[in-house]
Amino acid sequence: MEHKIYLSGPLFSQGEIAWAKNVKALLERRLECKITWPHEIATGSMEQIFRANLNALDECDIMVAILDGPQVDDGTAWEVGYFFSQGKKILGIRTDLRRAGEFEKSKVNLMVECSCMCVADGLDQLCLVLEMHLA
Repeated sequence: MEHKIYLSGPLFSQGEIAWAKNVKALLERRLECKITWPHEIATGSMEQIFRANLNALDECDIMVAILDGPQVDDGTAWEVGYFFSQGKKILGIRTDLRRAGEFEKSKVNLMVECSCMCVADGLDQLCLVLEMHLA
């Protein structure tokens, strides 16, 4: 079975877009897979963007969620919850050194963190975990 991966994360600054673009390119190259990235499919009105992203979420079976920032981006958190409610696999990546959760050992908000199979601290770890789930 060929897996379809959805790349979730904030897209509101040049830095966020550049980072997500790099994550997408590395995953496609290293894992030889197709990544659906909202930045490339979202055009039109608010409703059209919402529907395009919703359709992509429904079509994909694995999510990679970029969880950097002082707190998880609210759109990303919504997508994680939606994906989790469907029983699909979610892998997070957080390269941000700031603590953003409720507990001392938390990486991010507990509802998001517990929805993820893992929260990798870098691209190498993320790729290794993804390779296990794609096999």
